[in-house]
Amino acid sequence: MTGSPLTAAALLIAAVATVAIGAYGVRFSRTTSDFLVASRTVGSQWNAAAISGEYLSAASFLGVAGLIAKYGADALWYPVGFTAGYLGLLLFVAAPLRRSGAYTVPDFAEFRLGSARLRKVAMLVVVVVCIFYLVPQYQGAGLALKTLLGTPVWLGPVAVGAIVITNVVAGGMRSITFVQAFQYWLKLTAIAIPALALTALFFSDSGGAEGWKLGGALPPTVQQDTPVSIDTDVVVSVTEPEGVTVSGTLDGRAVNVSDIGGPGDHTLGAGSTLTLAAGAATPVVAGAPSTGADWIASGRGFGGHHPLYQVISIMVATFLGTMGLPHVLVRFYTNPDGRAARRTALAVIALLSLFYLFPTLIGVFSRLYVPQLLITGNSDAAVLLAPAAAIGGPVGQVVAALVAAGAIAAFLATSSGLLVSFAGALATDVLPGRVRDFRLAAVVGLIPIPLALTTAGGLELSRSVGLAFAVAASTLCPLLVLGIWWRGLTALGAASGLAVGGLLSGVTVSVAVAGGVDEDMFGGWPAVLIGYPAAVSVPLAFATMIVVSWLTRAKIPADVAQIFARMHVPEHLGMGIERMPRG
Repeated sequence: MTGSPLTAAALLIAAVATVAIGAYGVRFSRTTSDFLVASRTVGSQWNAAAISGEYLSAASFLGVAGLIAKYGADALWYPVGFTAGYLGLLLFVAAPLRRSGAYTVPDFAEFRLGSARLRKVAMLVVVVVCIFYLVPQYQGAGLALKTLLGTPVWLGPVAVGAIVITNVVAGGMRSITFVQAFQYWLKLTAIAIPALALTALFFSDSGGAEGWKLGGALPPTVQQDTPVSIDTDVVVSVTEPEGVTVSGTLDGRAVNVSDIGGPGDHTLGAGSTLTLAAGAATPVVAGAPSTGADWIASGRGFGGHHPLYQVISIMVATFLGTMGLPHVLVRFYTNPDGRAARRTALAVIALLSLFYLFPTLIGVFSRLYVPQLLITGNSDAAVLLAPAAAIGGPVGQVVAALVAAGAIAAFLATSSGLLVSFAGALATDVLPGRVRDFRLAAVVGLIPIPLALTTAGGLELSRSVGLAFAVAASTLCPLLVLGIWWRGLTALGAASGLAVGGLLSGVTVSVAVAGGVDEDMFGGWPAVLIGYPAAVSVPLAFATMIVVSWLTRAKIPADVAQIFARMHVPEHLGMGIERMPRG
């Protein structure tokens, strides 16, 4: 924790700037179309920045660096998948979805298959995905404020929730477009400067040659006496026990400044303090690679059994989940036409590729400069703590303050986009669809706050968001891909696929967030299937939609040829018709 007044000021400035820019956008918000899709007037460059701003969530700003610091090479699949998902969206979804004239994902479902019941099912899926995705955003806010200022963990979710709901209620999509575009550039600056500073320090420091031990046979070491507070029970793996002492609870017994014991796994109780002497090797949370050689090698997964399956499932979830994220899809409805939607997706790929270079660097250097984070498993704090710990002094405080501003921007931008999707679905499918209904639905965004507080301290942020991606990949992705490219899809087939994919992924994600199951049961398969469901749930969702549609092929919409023409024929040929929201 820094507790620096400069850090507090940076957080306050970022929050005030968000509210002020949102207030500026309110002047342009008048109609329901303004609130839902900004009246389809957002240009590709502006929209790309806004999409990147809302997409780079707590998982991207904090979680990616933390996972790389903790698990090494295999964690790189997260930023790769987060970015590459837009390639699939560019090739298969962006332009046809915009040409459909829909303004929400449920509206697309009804346009494509002519079923009001399917629209309701799609609306429920959108709400579930948004809630699953909002929870880690609020958790990240609590972690950030607690780490930086020592505030109670509940303050972060409440503060972020209040700011986001205020902006969305006031101006909807029009308002948050300005906010999210600004926040992308703030986040890029806030992550790039510390990453480049750590890179320069690494190569210029006279002792920097030791940094090459990152890929060596030894575990990371601390350079000075370092106490580490243990907030929750944790099992750590110890390679070299010399210089490691514990006060509190060690392996179920009370101890007072006792050596940790021999090499192997040891359990530290909540409230304990582990102290590392200068030069001591850092224990790591059980399941994570302990030596540099293991950390830099691929194929170890993310702890636990069946690492290859873990990696494959993460690839499926992140590559396909992007195509099913409601807050991402709704932004493509704001483009003037399909061509602009494609240009937007291409620009987003470039912006995301640039951004993800920097948390990757910070993750690598965090293992060198703040290895004590590996003990508790709370590696999500690496971005917040590494710059100040490595640089120190007034310069380190300035860099830490900048990081703090970027972190709060990450939570605010993504939460805003999710809340617009959430409110849009409820306002148009449950309520009459007027502006006042949108605003009322946005207030329901308070629901994820208690969920975030009750599930805090479980999975890493990127893991939590990866589970939300798994739900999106198992539901809305098959609906969109098959709905856009396969004429044989029927309403019953789509609904069946949504039900199978949604129930399978939703239940497993709920169990994973609640604590999972015994990792040693039945060779570890139950735990890995619950923690990484996408490799099973996504193929089953696709297969269900295809098989049920084939069995009910007599129910294929009669106007499917006209619908496909609207989605795939360029706009200048005059086939498109805009579907406008009620109210």
